[in-house]
Amino acid sequence: MLALIFPVIAPVLVAAAIGYSWARAGRPFDTDTVTNLVLTVGVPFLVVDVLMNADISPDAMGDMAVAAVVSLVGSALVGLLVLKILRQPIQAFLPSMIFGNTGNMALPLCLFAFGKDGLALAIGYFTIVIVVQVSATTLISSNQRNWRTIVLNPMAWAAALALSLKFGGYTLPLWISNTVHLLGAMTIPIMLIALGVSLARLKVTSLGRSLFLGGLKIVLGFALGYATVLLLDLEGIARGVVLVQSAMPAAVFNYLFAARFNQRPEEVAGVVILSTLVSFATLPLLLWIAMEGTVVAG
Repeated sequence: MLALIFPVIAPVLVAAAIGYSWARAGRPFDTDTVTNLVLTVGVPFLVVDVLMNADISPDAMGDMAVAAVVSLVGSALVGLLVLKILRQPIQAFLPSMIFGNTGNMALPLCLFAFGKDGLALAIGYFTIVIVVQVSATTLISSNQRNWRTIVLNPMAWAAALALSLKFGGYTLPLWISNTVHLLGAMTIPIMLIALGVSLARLKVTSLGRSLFLGGLKIVLGFALGYATVLLLDLEGIARGVVLVQSAMPAAVFNYLFAARFNQRPEEVAGVVILSTLVSFATLPLLLWIAMEGTVVAG
């Protein structure tokens, strides 16, 4: 099994290490510009490219949407309960308990573990998460309702367009298909490098609490993911994708929102960093469970 798992983990670690080393060397990297470029250009084109070319049924994509919602709701309820018991600030830490790194880490892992069809399913899951995250985190951290961000979210529109064309039996002209593939292909490498840069720049404070909450995020996510695949009776690649997506560490976006709304960003950064480090240690076990019984065509 190690021979199957290592090729999945290695590209992710190498790309993140490049970003980490780049930042530690003091080289310039405009995180805001790169993040906006990836989210508004790279990811939407990747969504269209992958969904148009994947052999995925409407039912399978529907399962991913339901799985994402179930996992998010479960994480919100359990996370809220735990934070209340521990008397920790809800506005600061609840988003980190709900939203994992379903983009930077999970997409490449699902690609290398389950092939292009696995990536398509992972993108379906990721699209739901990112659309909910933008609105829900704004509501949790600032008590503001921001419906405009949902309506104008380019990833949601890209997914809707791609699925409408695909399941409507349409194909893209070759010049458009090549352009979409070229722009979408930049997304995963840049996301991983940006993850490494973020890990190098963020600092850990409140070590004990950050480690506990970060570890809890991994365990909680996996438990809810496992419950979700049993509830929805998912098998094969769909099962593996849900397990990987749900067991990801706290997303870097949680730190960015905490900084934006002044919700203890330094402490949230600690949760992000330590949950990511914990996930690197647990990835072999996670992938071994997630890849069990799957057959990947490529």
